[in-house]
Amino acid sequence: MNLSLLSRYAFFAFCVLFTLASLPFLGHEWLWPFTLLGGVLSLIGIGDLLQKRHAVRRNYPILGNIRYLVEGIRPEIRQYLLEGDAEQLPFSRAQRSLVYSRAKNEGADKPFGTLSDVYQNGFEFISHSMRPAPLTDPCSFRVEIGGPQCSQPYSASLFNISAMSFGSLSANAIRALNEGAKLGEFYHDTGEGSISPYHREHGGDLVWELGSGYFGCRASDGRFDPERFAAQAANPQVKMIEIKLSQGAKPGHGGILPKHKITEEIANTRGVPMGEDCISPSRHSAFSTPTELLQFIAQLRELSGGKPVGFKFCLGHPWEFMGIVKAMLETGILPDFIVVDGKEGGTGAAPLEFTDHLGVPLREGLLFVHNTLVGSNLRDKIKLGASGKIVSAFDIARVLAIGADWANSARGFMFAIGCIQSQSCHTNKCPTGVATQDPLRQRALVVEDKAQRVYNFHRNTLKALAEMLAAAGLDHPSQIDAKHLVQRLSATEIKLFSQQHVFLAPGELLSGQIGGEFYERMWRMARADSFEPAPA
Repeated sequence: MNLSLLSRYAFFAFCVLFTLASLPFLGHEWLWPFTLLGGVLSLIGIGDLLQKRHAVRRNYPILGNIRYLVEGIRPEIRQYLLEGDAEQLPFSRAQRSLVYSRAKNEGADKPFGTLSDVYQNGFEFISHSMRPAPLTDPCSFRVEIGGPQCSQPYSASLFNISAMSFGSLSANAIRALNEGAKLGEFYHDTGEGSISPYHREHGGDLVWELGSGYFGCRASDGRFDPERFAAQAANPQVKMIEIKLSQGAKPGHGGILPKHKITEEIANTRGVPMGEDCISPSRHSAFSTPTELLQFIAQLRELSGGKPVGFKFCLGHPWEFMGIVKAMLETGILPDFIVVDGKEGGTGAAPLEFTDHLGVPLREGLLFVHNTLVGSNLRDKIKLGASGKIVSAFDIARVLAIGADWANSARGFMFAIGCIQSQSCHTNKCPTGVATQDPLRQRALVVEDKAQRVYNFHRNTLKALAEMLAAAGLDHPSQIDAKHLVQRLSATEIKLFSQQHVFLAPGELLSGQIGGEFYERMWRMARADSFEPAPA
């Protein structure tokens, strides 16, 4: 017991005794800095003994603070000193370095062979052709979005900026992203925080995301306001309207912008009061059934003058999406596009349980949505986007191979404008000025420089995709198929994606002869009049 007490309080006692013993000798100039240090440490120790929140500090005065100091800088120590190139936390050093290099227009080539273990289960690659195709201009990699009910179709790039709101991101971050989108002729999704003045400053193409808070077209009671929507949607900079049903980081949770991050500009942009947390409800008030969702889509398309309207979601209950498809067949109303977000995506802060254990990963969700549209003979009328941890040309190729028409990236473009993955987005203390409303912090982000990096990252990524496709003998991204992607399943077995996954035949869900038991069961459960499953 005595030794235990000695180990716990010895340093504190030494500091106090040294300070008291040295006071009579302060005439010696060399001594007073040590006395001052001892006094400060003694005061810290006394504070540790008196405070009641941290048991470690009460039991180990002064020394106990080292624990909290080390814990506070643990992410930085791990990221810069201990993390391996392939460790994903959530993006590996290799992935971040790839984005940084392409954004700076530096060579991203690696010498001396791959760092990946090509014999590890799950390793993926694209098979190449013995007759590579001529290299295609990546500027031609565009997708026409707009179904038969749309009068203003939009030609989108194959690679675009995914949803990130002003408020979550700083004004300078929004400026840089939009100017980069303007330079590269690709779109910038506004996120659900509505269209800010900074989205409009450089005139880049916008996809206006409409969340459950209806920011930018919100009535005083928080419901959807058709007149305000029509006024905003008429702006020629707005190319498409995207209804957000859920997002990868926290599907079914809703969102919150803490009041300490809400400035007068954010309040005006969103139409919310100052001094209160800005809440996005977990569900929409404009619709409550699959049929009502499609009627809302038709209403938005009419109010916007015929612009493409679709929705974004992270797949949850499979029968719910099939219910939306059944409603499409019953009503004849079709969305122009659907963006599938994977649970691995998401720039917003969320409870750990949601981040780790809620929602379907991108590839499984995308394949299910693609199959359902194929099986209902609707795939050729609706375009599919994909978002969720996409930063490289191979990431894009992988989602195209299982059904996507184009890809979006959020965190990839955050890296391009300087994000260092400090994971402090929700604290308003972002060290690079990307995710903060602190004027001094965001001043560090120089818009002209970072806009060029956004443009470079987009251009160099599509250039790398063009080179991969040419090596596979393909002329255009639309030609890539599940038979071109390969995955290692074990030390002795690899399979094509086309061998691993179930792909429905056109019209299979309507034929009554559904091959897969899972798809047959989910189709029986789906209802057009409700998101609830049909009674057994």
